[in-house]
Amino acid sequence: MPDYRYIAAHALTGDILHGYLPLTGVECGPELNGPGSLSATLEPGLMRPVTEFLDPGNTLLYVERDGKLAWGGIIWRAEPQGASFPIEAAGFGSYLHRRYDLHGNLDGRGPYIEADPCQVIRDVWAYAQEQPDGDLNVAVDDTKAKATTGTSKSPYSLPKTEAQNLGEVIDEMAEIEDGLEWSESVNWSGRLGRFSRWATHRIHLGAPRLGRRREDISFTSGINIASTPQVVRDADEYAQIVVALGAGQGRKRPHAVDTVRDGRLRLEHRLETNEKNVAQLRDRAHQQRLRRQVLTDITELDVLDHPAAPFGAWNIGDDVLVRLREQHTSYEGWHRITGWTLRPPSGEEAERITLSLERTAKPEDAEDSEET
Repeated sequence: MPDYRYIAAHALTGDILHGYLPLTGVECGPELNGPGSLSATLEPGLMRPVTEFLDPGNTLLYVERDGKLAWGGIIWRAEPQGASFPIEAAGFGSYLHRRYDLHGNLDGRGPYIEADPCQVIRDVWAYAQEQPDGDLNVAVDDTKAKATTGTSKSPYSLPKTEAQNLGEVIDEMAEIEDGLEWSESVNWSGRLGRFSRWATHRIHLGAPRLGRRREDISFTSGINIASTPQVVRDADEYAQIVVALGAGQGRKRPHAVDTVRDGRLRLEHRLETNEKNVAQLRDRAHQQRLRRQVLTDITELDVLDHPAAPFGAWNIGDDVLVRLREQHTSYEGWHRITGWTLRPPSGEEAERITLSLERTAKPEDAEDSEET
């Protein structure tokens, strides 16, 4: 059984306030394009000696599993409720939603013209942490994206008079088509100095996406899947015929049809796009048809810490192979990890690891698309 401990630290100094915080009912984990979260409860009989360390908005909380940091973030809420003392925390990315651009254009870093959105995110964190009492010692990957934000006619600007929320700027960068994705992690560090003498905080950037196809790990019934998953077989998005429509109107509007017969009732889908290139439109129609010919979907999967996929071996954004051999289901397919929740062992309850999944070949949700 893995060994856990919970550590509280001062947000500004990095000093450890409590190395063995007595928490129960812990659930925590990261997510794709978000900070992740933690919820827990202080043991009722041990609240008084440690509540002085739980200063919301000024205390960092870390989860250590078998000597390695599994999660870290900021406590935002700690409020007694009768005999219990629940705690809510979120990853370091949540901090930027409590900060604003008080100088305009991130103190001269903008406005942005044909700018790399990854650089904008780095600028946001640099601006936030250079302000007095704003440094969380968060490092951001040096990833570069091919997508851009802002044009000469319409720069991406952050006027001082609007005091733009910094977290919303990050959200806007992550929404750029084929731009980037982000997540975060914490790790122990052997270096000396504030914070980094014992922990490092990092924002991971992937352009256009995080993760990779993992041929080295997999999740299989009877091996490392802990419980029977809820499998959805939904034909609402199923189609063997896809007609893709491009930009424009009338007879000159490009269109492409991709079709196959598979012995099932004919179902069709119309995909509205702004594509002008006919060859690319054909490719989108083909890819869309392949995606829509998959009925089975899984959104969550309880897994075991097993050599087939040890805890910590996967990353947010990775594509993993799922093999189900259940009573009513026989399925094999690739799914993408968009988050995970860790529930440490408690009493007779074993550790529980739940992956949040998204089908790798997910149907495209184009604007104004509809089925006919």
